[in-house]
Amino acid sequence: MTSQADTLFTDNSYRREVVLEAHALTKIYKMGEVDVHALRGVDVRLFAGEFVVILGASGSGKSTLLNIIGGLDTPSTGEVFYRERDLSRADDKALTDYRRRHVGFVFQFFNLIPSLTARENVALVTEIATNPYTPEETLELVGLGERMDHFPAQLSGGEQQRVAIARAVAKRPDVLLCDEPTGSLDFRTGRVVMEVIERINREVGTTTAVITHNAPIARLADRVVTLRDGRIESVVENTERIHASELEW
Repeated sequence: MTSQADTLFTDNSYRREVVLEAHALTKIYKMGEVDVHALRGVDVRLFAGEFVVILGASGSGKSTLLNIIGGLDTPSTGEVFYRERDLSRADDKALTDYRRRHVGFVFQFFNLIPSLTARENVALVTEIATNPYTPEETLELVGLGERMDHFPAQLSGGEQQRVAIARAVAKRPDVLLCDEPTGSLDFRTGRVVMEVIERINREVGTTTAVITHNAPIARLADRVVTLRDGRIESVVENTERIHASELEW
């Protein structure tokens, strides 16, 4: 049987190395006596080294999908594989190991510890990772080499988000998952943050997925996956990607 994923990707992308793969994902939340269907049979693949934007309005299922492929949540039905490892049947310990070793997360809110410097916030990850970059390396990568000993309150919103990105990247994850990373930032600051995410994808080769409701950001991606009402509405390959410095919204 031909799956939704098979029909939605071109022959070129189908032959590339698959890092994450989901089949027929559903997610149903119980709200009292009402069933809320967040995902309704979603198939999706992430390929090694690509930049994907997952686009959709609030309530379309974007964050639910990201949480499931990131091992933060489990599907009601369906399967999720990370390099042939079945995450949908993994126990809590195995999911924790997957998140710790293989996935970096960036969220809309920075979740930095106020009493720690930028360097110390990143070191929280490097101290438990197997083969991490140093905090200094990743803070240099995101353009904060001269700000690493500043506390979050001494940093702008964009700088705090860049510290959060450095923290996510420091453990050398295979996959970087970003949930509305510009959602709490103004346009100019958001553009700088997207430049950093784009640079990490390009220079480090980290498979990157950004979920957003902000349609112009989709122009940065190799592929754009659009969700609507818990289903994949379309998957489009960008023939002409723009650089993040060209973004406007």
